[in-house]
Amino acid sequence: MQGFGLMIEELDAGAVRIALRGELDLAHAYTFDEELRRVEDMRPTTVVLDLRKLTFLDSCGLARLLAARRRARRSGHRLLLVRGPATIQRLFALSAVDEAFEMVSELPEALTAASGHPPA
Repeated sequence: MQGFGLMIEELDAGAVRIALRGELDLAHAYTFDEELRRVEDMRPTTVVLDLRKLTFLDSCGLARLLAARRRARRSGHRLLLVRGPATIQRLFALSAVDEAFEMVSELPEALTAASGHPPA
């Protein structure tokens, strides 16, 4: 078992990036959800969930991502996912939820350019 970690980074234009690392599974899904809700309480314009270093995602983790999408729609902030490895993307496709999320391959430069943050 690899564990789970996340890093929270404020970006430009009122955006916040949460970089996920390791396994987002039953053991870690609600810890992730608590941290995400703390970020959402800051009322960012955009929440970026960076999945590039995620190695495993189960149905509990996926459910927390779908809940985040519902909260984003209700509160009016943008939820943007940076695509993860092929195994993670395959789960999105097999679950037929890949179209439910706004996904990009890289962190948009517009969110990092003005403050000089390097792309993740």
